[in-house]
Amino acid sequence: MSDSNNKSASMQMWTDAIGRMLERIEDTRKRVGNEYPHWANPETGTWTTTVDGDWTGGFWAGMHWLAAKHTGNDHYHAQAAALAQGLKNRVGVDTVFKSFPLYYGAALGSILYEDKSAKDLALSGARSLTSMYNPALALIPLGSQAEEGGHIGNIETSIDSLQAAPFLFWAARVSADDRMRAIAYRHAATIIPLHQRGDDSFIQSSTLDEKGKLVRHYTHKGYSATSTWGRAQAWGILFSTMSYLAAPKESSWLHAAQRGAQWWIVHVPKDHVAFWDFDDPAIPNTERDTAATAIASSALLKLSRAVQDPASRSRYQRVAESTITALVRNYLTPTSAQDKRIPGIFTESCFNKRPDARPHDAANKCEFIVGDYYLLECLLVLAGDVDPVAL
Repeated sequence: MSDSNNKSASMQMWTDAIGRMLERIEDTRKRVGNEYPHWANPETGTWTTTVDGDWTGGFWAGMHWLAAKHTGNDHYHAQAAALAQGLKNRVGVDTVFKSFPLYYGAALGSILYEDKSAKDLALSGARSLTSMYNPALALIPLGSQAEEGGHIGNIETSIDSLQAAPFLFWAARVSADDRMRAIAYRHAATIIPLHQRGDDSFIQSSTLDEKGKLVRHYTHKGYSATSTWGRAQAWGILFSTMSYLAAPKESSWLHAAQRGAQWWIVHVPKDHVAFWDFDDPAIPNTERDTAATAIASSALLKLSRAVQDPASRSRYQRVAESTITALVRNYLTPTSAQDKRIPGIFTESCFNKRPDARPHDAANKCEFIVGDYYLLECLLVLAGDVDPVAL
């Protein structure tokens, strides 16, 4: 088959997959009403929901912003705007993770549509987040209301929290707030080297003393304290890349993302879909994590535009395309002619295996709204609808 035929076949695959995901969006809206989908049973399509969006609700709004971009349909825009405003109660919570809903749920509306209400909401969240900054630690700590704050404390930090940096960089740029930009810079400059190990993998979490000195590293959601949790590696690559794109003079952040990406490429299985933790001794007889894999794919697509070296650009693009192909063929329903499930369920995410997880978080082998968002984002990038470095 010629290159042009291969490209045409791939584009048809992306378009078909987007169509399935749009069907699932419509199905989900009927199921959840005004609440926010959190995770779903992949056999029945039934969602566990949250009322205020928790840390994941912005991804549901974000999917509507993306759907509006793809279809040009005003009703997706209106739904996205309404879902964004439903996240208002997240502005005041004491958690660094409020950056997730307010970036993907609200800032995305400003980025894609210059939606003023969404922009104002996102900026309110950014200002609240800035108030949490701890200058002694040179970062924004997890906060007492973080997802895991109840059992690991408030002086902790994690690679997940790096998402606050690109959010604050965006907010600082659109509001011309130099102090906010400085906090975004310090947060990224602390978090990235703190959590990238010598072998280029990312450890999830850190305990610091009151002066910001490292007390210990550990992984609290993975197989063991020293293991590489799949989502931690994906977050590290993605948010290091996004931080660099917001502050392109910081080449060390790009190098960190590239080293993390290389680690991922070398360690991921041959079929491109990561296990939930790279060090689980039960591999291959353990859970996959398609959400972590979709997150890493988003990072690779951004890296394919961020780096200057043509060979690296080509490699990141090629790996991302192969990975999204594997996810669509094997994990986006229907996966075969015999698969009678409704279209567009993205299966085999591993949300949280911890025995002390919050009751509404204890789910694996599930559909996870976070994974849904990143898969849709990747598909729209591959279809040419959105610029990966703009998001």
